[in-house]
Amino acid sequence: MLRRSAALALALALSAPASGALAQDTVKVGLVLPLTGVLAPVGKQVQAGAQLYMAQHGANVAGRKIDLIIRDDASVADNSKRLAQELIVNDKVAVIGSALTPSAMAIGPLSTQSKTANVVMVSGTSGVINPNNPYMIRTSFTLGQQSGIVAEWAAKNGSKKVVILQSDWAPGAEATAVFKDAFTRAGGEVADVIKVPLANPDFAPFLQRARDLNPDTLFVFVPAGQAGTFAKQFAERGLDKAGIKLIGPGDIVDDNDLPGMGDAMLGVVTAGIYSAAHDSQVNKDYVAAFEKVNPMRPNFISLGGYDGMHLIYEALKKTGGKTDGDALVGAMKGMSWESPRGPISIDPDTREIVQNIYMGKVEKVNGQLYTIPFETFPAVKDPLKAKK
Repeated sequence: MLRRSAALALALALSAPASGALAQDTVKVGLVLPLTGVLAPVGKQVQAGAQLYMAQHGANVAGRKIDLIIRDDASVADNSKRLAQELIVNDKVAVIGSALTPSAMAIGPLSTQSKTANVVMVSGTSGVINPNNPYMIRTSFTLGQQSGIVAEWAAKNGSKKVVILQSDWAPGAEATAVFKDAFTRAGGEVADVIKVPLANPDFAPFLQRARDLNPDTLFVFVPAGQAGTFAKQFAERGLDKAGIKLIGPGDIVDDNDLPGMGDAMLGVVTAGIYSAAHDSQVNKDYVAAFEKVNPMRPNFISLGGYDGMHLIYEALKKTGGKTDGDALVGAMKGMSWESPRGPISIDPDTREIVQNIYMGKVEKVNGQLYTIPFETFPAVKDPLKAKK
């Protein structure tokens, strides 16, 4: 009865018309981000990217004023759900932005029930965008886009026996599944899959276990924000000197952490969606503007917020300022533009981002570590949905 009453109250609140000039002229965009907690660096990058876009393009679009409301869920999915409901019911946001996978999964049903456009700015889990949540659109990435490509590259470049080390949550499981499938189909052996707790991880014992298996290659997925800790323990365990190649998706060479990782990361090869060293004028301008107002280097996560705001602005232009979810999502489908990461688009059939994947190697440039792209795979779709 309580659940039915809550659902009825939500439905009544959502159906109530907005009133007054402020409601008519203002478009509220609510972002639910992890600004504290285990993955706070992730939320801070998204926030910085979104705020930079607004600073560069102004707070007015299609005759409407954008009001950006940011809430901290402290990396806890239950908080995400509560805050999203408050934003939808009390603040009457026209668009909501989701972050981590557990957060996006918690918010998805709310955006569906309320018919609110939901831009997924962080999650890399393919299943987050699905037919049951038709108002969700992704501006981040999927781990499958990167993991399949790095698996094929590794098989072609001498890797025969791989140990996989992954954070124990949905994105890690997906990265492992796609990598394992592609690598074994190419004739390689996966000796073991080692799972590391997401919260407060100590990688050292898991790295020692991986080393004892004597692989030629270690495929690693840890979320952005934990890459620095991983790199330190990787070097302490001497894996960099044991002849074991380190590969993975771009998360393990996160630009936010890379400057402090140390020379043990030199030569690490990844498949990623972005590097701060990406050689385009759009990116050079982005990095300069970002670093001017933030005490950190922009990473691939920041673009989920930056491009997410671009998607919202351009959708509002296409709808002439209309904010109902069907109109906004319809406008977002099929949209394409030049991002600091390169050309991207929204697949109209899957609502997934289509983007370049770059093979890159960590090198030292002017005394600092950067991932330098050396091969481009253009217009990569989410492989799990493409297979279906």
